[in-house]
Amino acid sequence: MAHTPKFCKFGGMNVLLFNGCSDTRPETTGRKLSAYLHNLLTEAGHTVSQVNVSDAHIPFFELRQPSPPAEVEAMVDAFTRSDLQIWLTPLYHGGMTGAMKNCLDWLELTSRREKPYLTDKVVGLVCWADGGQAMQGINAMDAVAKALRAWVIPYTVPLVKGQLYADAHRHELAVEHTRKLDRLVTLLGNAAQAFAIHS
Repeated sequence: MAHTPKFCKFGGMNVLLFNGCSDTRPETTGRKLSAYLHNLLTEAGHTVSQVNVSDAHIPFFELRQPSPPAEVEAMVDAFTRSDLQIWLTPLYHGGMTGAMKNCLDWLELTSRREKPYLTDKVVGLVCWADGGQAMQGINAMDAVAKALRAWVIPYTVPLVKGQLYADAHRHELAVEHTRKLDRLVTLLGNAAQAFAIHS
């Protein structure tokens, strides 16, 4: 059972879970990790929204499009309204999924705002891979998040997919990995609190 994060007294924040897994099945690793994090955050008193690339119906990025589709505007709004964000992706060819990067490209629509892109947003990163190469996905997300002017916390969660579950039927996440997710949530909130005090 997950412990209550230490930053729960700093509750009431808007947290976005951005799931880059393009598989629509509910039993996917991305959905299971998102569900765990969603429960953890809501128990701590936060408002949680989700962008799942598998069902967001986001078209290919087109900068010169005169009127972006409603789905794109809703997604961009979810990013800009959030205080904290957690990005999750399986490793694909050394980086995040293409659908995930496409969603992030649409944040170019905010470029002329007073606070463009992800300015002042605090982001935590999670990636999983079949082998031990999940840090490549972390590094790819880190580069994009920083290019979008977000603050990425230094504690990240690379996961080996074959060691992620406590049972052969993949029903329950292993405790050693849920502890990492718990710590990520705690440090994410602590970073947001420190950032708010000094900004």
